[in-house]
Amino acid sequence: MRLTTAQALVRFLANQYSERDGVEQRLIPGVWGIFGHGNVAGLGQALLQYPREMPYYLARNEQGQVHAAAAFAKMRNRLQTFACTASTGPGSTNMVTGAALATTNRLPVLLLPSDVFATRFPDPVLQQLEDTRAGDVSVNDVFRPVSKYFDRVTRPEQLIPAALAALRVLTDPVETGAVTLALPQDVQAEAYDWPEEFFRRRVWHVDRPVPAPEALARAASLVRGAGKPLIVAGGGVVYSEAGQELRAFAEATGIPVADTHAGKGAVQWDHPCAVGGLGSTGTSAANALAAEADVVLGIGTRYSDFTTASHTVFGNPDVRFVNLNIARFDAAKHSAEMLLADARRGIEALHEALSGWRADGAWSNRARALADEWNRKADECFDLGHSPLPAQTEILGALNRTLDDRDVVINAAGSMPGDLQMLWRARDPKAYNVEYAYSCMGYEVAAGLGTKLAAPDREVVVLVGDGSYLMMAQEIATMVAEGLKVIIVLVQNHGFASIGSLSESLGSQRFGTSYRYRSGDTGLLDGSVLPVDLAANAASLGAAVLKASTVDEFTKAIAQAKASSATTVVHVETDLYGPNPPGSAWWDVPVSEVSELESTRKAYEAYAAAKRNQRHYL
Repeated sequence: MRLTTAQALVRFLANQYSERDGVEQRLIPGVWGIFGHGNVAGLGQALLQYPREMPYYLARNEQGQVHAAAAFAKMRNRLQTFACTASTGPGSTNMVTGAALATTNRLPVLLLPSDVFATRFPDPVLQQLEDTRAGDVSVNDVFRPVSKYFDRVTRPEQLIPAALAALRVLTDPVETGAVTLALPQDVQAEAYDWPEEFFRRRVWHVDRPVPAPEALARAASLVRGAGKPLIVAGGGVVYSEAGQELRAFAEATGIPVADTHAGKGAVQWDHPCAVGGLGSTGTSAANALAAEADVVLGIGTRYSDFTTASHTVFGNPDVRFVNLNIARFDAAKHSAEMLLADARRGIEALHEALSGWRADGAWSNRARALADEWNRKADECFDLGHSPLPAQTEILGALNRTLDDRDVVINAAGSMPGDLQMLWRARDPKAYNVEYAYSCMGYEVAAGLGTKLAAPDREVVVLVGDGSYLMMAQEIATMVAEGLKVIIVLVQNHGFASIGSLSESLGSQRFGTSYRYRSGDTGLLDGSVLPVDLAANAASLGAAVLKASTVDEFTKAIAQAKASSATTVVHVETDLYGPNPPGSAWWDVPVSEVSELESTRKAYEAYAAAKRNQRHYL
């Protein structure tokens, strides 16, 4: 069959399927793209030629389209994702941040950046980076460190092994992340006689590996010997759809369950064994239990520094780890007893191996009492009665009470992820999408777009601060163009609340964290508040806009937005200075060891004291 390389790629992708538990689905249901020189006559022409085989979606920002694809993949438990195409040069490098986010979060995304001419006749071409060290380097080489697989297709026939390798990685739950196929613009348009076999229907089976009997026996023995065991539920529980199995296991054994951002909702917040988020922004209940735990059973977690509070949260000097994970890389962390398996199959096997065993009743009761105490604190954060502007925690409380169990809340950066991990009460494993592996500002609105495409039957609510909104809000226009309904809660506090608070705690006095005029007196950005109207900006992108200045007005606005069929932005101002929920753990952010500022010197003393509790878990 004679086709161009771009046409062949589109035909190939249209026939790729994933399968797990007997359910088959299109692996790549569509392509996001922005056309320019490099892809307009290649992939652009191919997508125009095959609109039924491969639907095309027009994004407004190349980074945003990758975020949308990643959020879609997350909602579909990594069994589906989108491809993303961009033009040569800046269009393609705009996708690098999205690639890093996808790989950090272990989410499959297929990136198709256009590249310079393989023939090198037009050399240098418009927007080409000339490297004095090598002739085969282009800007697309920056994708190498942020991709789980990278290839540059410089001849049409190279597409066959490259495409198959790309699909292998995209469908591997151990290796998945951003996959990049750089496509020179002349090769995209070049014709070749392709074997029919290349376009046959392929099903990529995503199996559920079971634990080795010997490893299972070792893990079960370690848990049986625990006096104070604790489960840490990570994203692997959600992606494996193992929430029901984890709840049953926790009920049978009485082991309390803490969660990470990616694992929140696998066990409902009010489950008898649930103790909330763990780590730097975790609950006092989870962190108190972690400080005493002698055996930690990590399930599907990669143990980020926030989860471990920079290696300080697990305080027992004799703590041991059992890590149930499909990836050996993560299972081996903290010198753990490794249980390599799919989360669901591993939990089922552990449940059977520990039949009849329960944790000490006093430990389980203590966990429940601590969780109840924390929930009372959370209620206080929700109902502060703060004035004249409401506190951010009050807005989160009103939103949590208004949303249904299956409604999805999305966030990524700023002070809200910390508040959400401590306070958000999730009852559904797909109702909480807080991207805190890369914590990328600008993720939220684009992620709302991808999530709504993945779950059109769910209400999707984007939580975004003014800082993140200003970095990337363009995909509101895409939502409107596609007729998608997303609720965007735009929290305006005229600055960076999270980094401002962190700066203050580190002795840097909130320097550079407020949106202000430059002062003629100080020369700093500490003048009056800028007259920025983000509500008007959202309206100009096509969204309906509602404004709220009190918690009651906000609650009514959310109800109105839910009743609407259009994308709606609910704008609310909050107090930049909190108050925030009470913290109970540490995060390692180095402080200047010497300084002329008294505030910095005091912060360094506190930092040095906290640093003494940090250790390797050996």
